[in-house]
Amino acid sequence: MQQHFKIQYKTIVNAPIEKVWEALTNPEIFKQYFFGTEMVTSWKVGEEIIFQGEWEGQKYKDLGQVLEYVHNEKLAYSYLSSWSEMEDLPENYLWVSYEVKPTEKGTELTIHQTNYDEEKAKHSEGSWTSLVDGLKKLIE
Repeated sequence: MQQHFKIQYKTIVNAPIEKVWEALTNPEIFKQYFFGTEMVTSWKVGEEIIFQGEWEGQKYKDLGQVLEYVHNEKLAYSYLSSWSEMEDLPENYLWVSYEVKPTEKGTELTIHQTNYDEEKAKHSEGSWTSLVDGLKKLIE
């Protein structure tokens, strides 16, 4: 699994942890802010996670595995984007994690992700900003 070019995105969501967690893990809510992506998973550690859909007329199916799941605290998964055109090998998967913590103003959401190179890491930071803004509009 790729461990390089790690980014961190951190923000405060003006909603309780339970609501933020539901937005991160419920496929119906997830689809509303994650570019229409269908997320398929049981959230059981060791089982697969699939992200699939259509973007600009092209179908995609991204694969991964649930690595960690602690309800209302933290989850992590591996991830191989079909757009990367990388071979389906363990060393080509990226790592993504979400952590939530209560604050006086709501919930602190921290997202970590590794990437293939510095340019892709910077692009990911911008994507997380857009995605989390969409999440906030749904639940705040």
